[in-house]
Amino acid sequence: MKYVDEYRNAEAAQRYARLIARQVTRPWTIMEICGGQTHTIVKYGVDALLPKDITLVHGPGCPVCVTPIELIDKAIEIASRPEVIFCSFGDMLRVPGTALELLTVKARGGDVRIVYSPSDCLQIAREHPDKQVVFFAVGFETTAPANAMAVVQAKRDGLTNFSVLVSHVLVPPAMEAILSSPQNRVQGFLAAGHVCAVMGTAEYEPIAARYRVPIVVTGFEPLDVFQGIAMCVAQLESGRAEVENQYARSVRREGNVPARNLIKDVFQVVPRKWRGVGEIPQSGLGLSDAYAAFDAEERFGRAATSSDADSECLSGLVLQGALKPHECPAFGTRCTPEHPLGAPMVSSEGACAAYYRYRRHDIPLTVEPQ
Repeated sequence: MKYVDEYRNAEAAQRYARLIARQVTRPWTIMEICGGQTHTIVKYGVDALLPKDITLVHGPGCPVCVTPIELIDKAIEIASRPEVIFCSFGDMLRVPGTALELLTVKARGGDVRIVYSPSDCLQIAREHPDKQVVFFAVGFETTAPANAMAVVQAKRDGLTNFSVLVSHVLVPPAMEAILSSPQNRVQGFLAAGHVCAVMGTAEYEPIAARYRVPIVVTGFEPLDVFQGIAMCVAQLESGRAEVENQYARSVRREGNVPARNLIKDVFQVVPRKWRGVGEIPQSGLGLSDAYAAFDAEERFGRAATSSDADSECLSGLVLQGALKPHECPAFGTRCTPEHPLGAPMVSSEGACAAYYRYRRHDIPLTVEPQ
């Protein structure tokens, strides 16, 4: 635990909090992009140690949470077929679709399996040549290389009974969508360290320059977050708008070049709808023409367009930083992890799940949204 504990040192956290308090001369609003960072902030009370002039808002950095409802419904439709073995990471099984979720399909006899790597699906396909094995490829740029490698391996091995239902989303276009909104109040970002470990930091530089916002690539431990906030505040107070790298132990400007090349080979950039947010141009990945034969939507039909506008779930406002989870009237009452109205209450990276797990006893449950 030595190398973990050094990033959770309480005295060092207090020093960072005092440093930030000395820096601040006016109110600032900073958004952390990643759901993992949100859980760190809420679990360790990072925001409670900050001066009142610093407001942290939670961004759309939970890929499970932003997977559009039509793709959930398509996954349910595919998983319900008797000839299909449907594979997914565990978080996706309880994300509600229009009428039900994948866990219900499993309970009704569908062959729905939790896997820990897309390569597990390749082995399942080899062992069950009479079945169609479908993997739900969800995630930001972080998981794209492993999913791409599974597709490359399937093509190399001639596994014609393997395909992927792709719901990859990209972080930079989401940041631009937030910054260009008339309702935007975000003045600085903590960017997701694991995404930048793959993609590097260069693609954030035009965003920082265009919108005049500091972007600090940040890790996931409490001291990472404190240092990222301190670096962001220092830029805001001095009028700078640059990309800085707090997570230098894992991130380089150029990222992981072989992984980036693999993504570029297997995927192409496409428009993508984000659940609760709407369509963001050029914000997703789909399989390139060279690997279209492994596209589950080509094999089983395209997902139908649907809307989640009638849901009382306000996760879209949470994902855009316009609302805190406990400000939703359904939080902790009609919406709980056992009976979720939306994905942010299900996912291990969801902001609503973080607030429910760590703060539900400390906040009122009847607050109306502002």
